[in-house]
Amino acid sequence: MKEATLYDKLESNSVKCRLCRHGCKIEDGRKGICGVRQNRGSTLYTLVYDKVVSTNVDPIEKKPLFHFAPGTKSFSIATVGCNFFCTFCQNYSISQMPRDRGRIIGEDYSPAQIVEMAIESGCRSISYTYTEPTIYYELARDTMVEAHGRGLLNVFVTNGYMTRDMLDDANGLIDAANVDLKAFDKRFYLEYCRAKLEGVLDSLRYMSHKGIWLEVTTLLIPSLNDDPVEVRELARFIRTELGPHVPWHVSRFYPHYKEQDLPPTEVEVLRKVRQIGIDEGLHYVYTGNVPLDPGEKTYCPGCSQTLIDRVGYSIMKYAVKEGLCPKCGFRVEGVEL
Repeated sequence: MKEATLYDKLESNSVKCRLCRHGCKIEDGRKGICGVRQNRGSTLYTLVYDKVVSTNVDPIEKKPLFHFAPGTKSFSIATVGCNFFCTFCQNYSISQMPRDRGRIIGEDYSPAQIVEMAIESGCRSISYTYTEPTIYYELARDTMVEAHGRGLLNVFVTNGYMTRDMLDDANGLIDAANVDLKAFDKRFYLEYCRAKLEGVLDSLRYMSHKGIWLEVTTLLIPSLNDDPVEVRELARFIRTELGPHVPWHVSRFYPHYKEQDLPPTEVEVLRKVRQIGIDEGLHYVYTGNVPLDPGEKTYCPGCSQTLIDRVGYSIMKYAVKEGLCPKCGFRVEGVEL
C-alpha cells in the first residue's frame, strides 16, 4: 500500500481524487469508483501499488499499435480494477474484480523488477494494459521513470478517462497510447460505461497536444455503436481533431461478460466501417479480430502499395524505408518506422 498522488484533502476527513475524470469525493474509510483507492484518515492510498496481477510478453501489434516500434515485443503488466463499468469488457475477471468479487490480488513486483523482466525478455517497451492503467498510475509512473532510465519505451492502453492533471504529471513519460474510443454517443458512454464521452475526447486532444503517439480503437458492437452515421462522426473527429495520420483500429466484437445475447460483429460490417474511415480521409484504418483480413495491412496513402503485410500480430513483409514509401516517397507516420 502506498499513498496516492493527485488528490486534495477536504473537510471532515474526506478527500477528492484528481486522477481520473470521475473526480471522486471519498469519505473516510471509503473507496473511489475504481475500487482500488481508499481514504484512510484523510490520506488517500492506492491499494494496488504492490499487486501486479498479470505480466506477459506481447507483440506490440497486440496492443494494438501498428505504427509504433513495429515488430518489437512489449512487456505487459496490469493490476486489478477499472474506473469504467463496461458491460462488454473482455478482461472483466480482473478489471471488475474489486467490485464484482470484492477482492484485490496480485504479486509484489517493484518498478525496477518489472523493468528488469522486460529487458531480460528482449522487449523494446513496457505496456500498461489489460485493465485501466490510470487507476494504478503510481505503479505505472514509477515504472515509466525506471523504464526510460534503461532505454525502454512506455505504452498506455487506456480508456482515456484520466485528467489533464495526470497527463501533466506524466509529461514526457508516456511515449504512445492506444485509446479505446468506445463510441461516439453520449448515451452509450453513460449507459454501458457509466462515464462521459467528452472526457475521453478531451484526453485525446490533450494527449495529441503533448506529442504522445496515438492510435485509436473502437470495438464495433452490433446495434450498440455501429450506426454508419455515428461511426462517420467518430472518424471525422479523429481526422479533424487528432489528424489524418492517427491510425484507427475497428475491431470485431464477440459475446462477453454481460453482453452474451448479442451476436458477433459481421465481418462485412467491419469492412464497411473501415471504408467509411478511409472515405473520411484517415490514412490508416485497420480491422481487428479478423485473421487474414486485408484490413490488417498498412497501405501507402499516396500510391496504395502494401507497405507492411501482417498476419495476425506477425509482420510478413516490411517495405517502409527510413519512414518513406519506397515507390512514391510518401512519409509514413509513426515511431521507429
